[in-house]
Amino acid sequence: MEKKFKFNWGAGAILAVFILLFFVLMGRFFYIAYTKNIENVDLVAYAEKKWTRYQTLDANRGTIYDHRGQPLAEDIPSYTLYAVLDKKFPHIKDPEKTAEQLAPILDREPDEIEETLSKPKRFEVQVPGGRQLSHSKKEKIDKLKIDGLEFKEETKRYYPNQTFAPYVLGYTNETGQNEITGALGLEKTLDKYLKETNGSLSFKSDTKGVKLPDPKEKVKKPKNGSNVYLTLDEKIQLVLEQAMTKADKKYNPEKIIGIVADPKTGKILAMSNRPAFNPNKRDIKDFTNRAISDPYEPGSTMKIFTLAAAIEEGVYNGNETYKSGQYKIPHNRPISDHNKVGWGTITFNEGVQNSSNVLFSKLAREKLGYDRLLNYLKKFGLDKPTGIDLPNEKSGRILYNYEIEKLTTAFGQGTTVTPIQQIQAATAIANGGKMMKPFVIDKVVDPATKKVLLQHKPEVVGNPISAETAKEERDILETVVTKGTGKPYQIKGYSIAGKTGTAQVVDKETGQYAHGWGQNIFSFMGMAPKDDPKLLVYVAVDRPHLKPTELGSYPVADIFTTVMKNSLQYMNIEPEEEKKEKKTVSDSSVKINDYTSKAASAAESELRSSGMKPVTLGSGSEVVSQQPAAGSRLLPGERVILRTDGNVQMPDLTGWSLSDVLKFSKMMDLDASVKGTGYAVSQSLKKGSIVKEKDYLTVDFQKPEMPSVNLSDEEESGTSQ
Repeated sequence: MEKKFKFNWGAGAILAVFILLFFVLMGRFFYIAYTKNIENVDLVAYAEKKWTRYQTLDANRGTIYDHRGQPLAEDIPSYTLYAVLDKKFPHIKDPEKTAEQLAPILDREPDEIEETLSKPKRFEVQVPGGRQLSHSKKEKIDKLKIDGLEFKEETKRYYPNQTFAPYVLGYTNETGQNEITGALGLEKTLDKYLKETNGSLSFKSDTKGVKLPDPKEKVKKPKNGSNVYLTLDEKIQLVLEQAMTKADKKYNPEKIIGIVADPKTGKILAMSNRPAFNPNKRDIKDFTNRAISDPYEPGSTMKIFTLAAAIEEGVYNGNETYKSGQYKIPHNRPISDHNKVGWGTITFNEGVQNSSNVLFSKLAREKLGYDRLLNYLKKFGLDKPTGIDLPNEKSGRILYNYEIEKLTTAFGQGTTVTPIQQIQAATAIANGGKMMKPFVIDKVVDPATKKVLLQHKPEVVGNPISAETAKEERDILETVVTKGTGKPYQIKGYSIAGKTGTAQVVDKETGQYAHGWGQNIFSFMGMAPKDDPKLLVYVAVDRPHLKPTELGSYPVADIFTTVMKNSLQYMNIEPEEEKKEKKTVSDSSVKINDYTSKAASAAESELRSSGMKPVTLGSGSEVVSQQPAAGSRLLPGERVILRTDGNVQMPDLTGWSLSDVLKFSKMMDLDASVKGTGYAVSQSLKKGSIVKEKDYLTVDFQKPEMPSVNLSDEEESGTSQ
């Protein structure tokens, strides 16, 4: 029997639905395959993102070096400490105990750390105080072997010498994830050179991050920032910093300014201020680099330039006499010398030695004339900025409207100038009449190509006086130090030419000059050696707290003599023979021979017979180098360092002078840091340990014993001298 076909409407409906869905899905499939887009999502790009892994290749910010290649600002590795709290992974099991262990390393309170480590429902947390940790702190934490602690490696900007030319170097701020930008000083103005560009690495991987057989890597190389080389000398800057810190602690002045320059080139070898700050901590309250941005009445250091003008114009006769004490001019108050009564009738040269305001008033009014004096002040660049390559330089103002202002300008009152303006002007005195533009940046170099991107060279910016005038003035200024107000600035073995300054300070509240013991800016501008100056040093101390028995020259002389003497010795500038010794055949100083390639034992014997103290480094038998260099003259009892081949054992530095320590660190290429002045009492490298290049050496010194100085000719008061 034939079965009668019966259509099942239910099954047909289901079939129709499946057929419809099939065509819808196929249509959707072909649509997606054709458009490669779903709900405005690019599927190709989405897949590329899912398969591709990215990795940042860190670049380093450029390093700032001193002129000898010692790093002053650099990027170093740092670490950020995280703690895992999720119990599905190795985690912190005992927050209280962990906090107690971490607290002394991170310099935080245990309760603060424990509170963070106890936060609920957190996968991981950053540990308080655990950001930008040094490698040594990381090692200490690793030794604790605490489960759940992890480190993320980064870089940070580091200033190895701490409080060291901070207003010159400046500092950086973080502007993004592991990204820093210059915020002050050269870090800011040279940011376009110093700034780095991070690179990247991309590759194809599976879902677990494992590279595919054909990962198709794309690498964008990182570009390190360019390196900056400064004219600063790390050792001279370090001596200046230490001397200023000592004076700052002892006398607690309002401010201190110190500049050391090479007068032949205009290179700034050291520059600092007090108050100062540590760029690693950014504990800064005052953003002003007072050495270039603080115009003030200079006091009698201005007399250097009035004297130069008078000599150049042929109107100065050192043997001519005048009546000191007071100088009367029509319709104005009389000009007084700083001791009010003067020294009777004296010569012009004696007037310079005693820093007589009356003498310089006579030179301005009767010998030069106001117009010629003003012309010379402009020739010395005291009416405009120097153009030094540091940010925010300001210029003083020549106050020259009324006769009394013209007279006071001649001896340093009323008119204002900056320390760097005085340094530039004084280079003409020290450099045979040629005035050199001061500069701090030597060059900027691309580390990859070694191409010099920026370079500053010595620049003569004026010739206000002749070489003959410069020499005559240096001879006169030497007598200021040997006979006059500059006696505290004498340095045995070196001829110093210089001028003291004691300027009044305007009280900001009253608008009047401040009065009282020590309420002045005490300063000194000095150069040495006098006949051929290699260094020019300016020091100013504002309102030090002085005892009734102390003079304003004390803190200034402490700084100047320490910096000048140690810097000259560090530069291997031999002490000069005293004049009496020059007249005799024999000389108590000893000329050092060349001992290189000679037997060390023979060199030691010869040096001992000459009264020297030989120090031999190394295990070899033959001398390969020496300090000081051959031809130098030393006084009996001074050390001569001989270097031989082989390993060098650390000597006992106890009793060594700062100059000897600097000679030793220079020979061994050590990263030296000194504390205090005088003679060494302790050292960080253990005696007998093997010394390696770039080792870090810290040496503590005793307080120096200042020699007694006859100050009978100097009476510092509230007037300029």
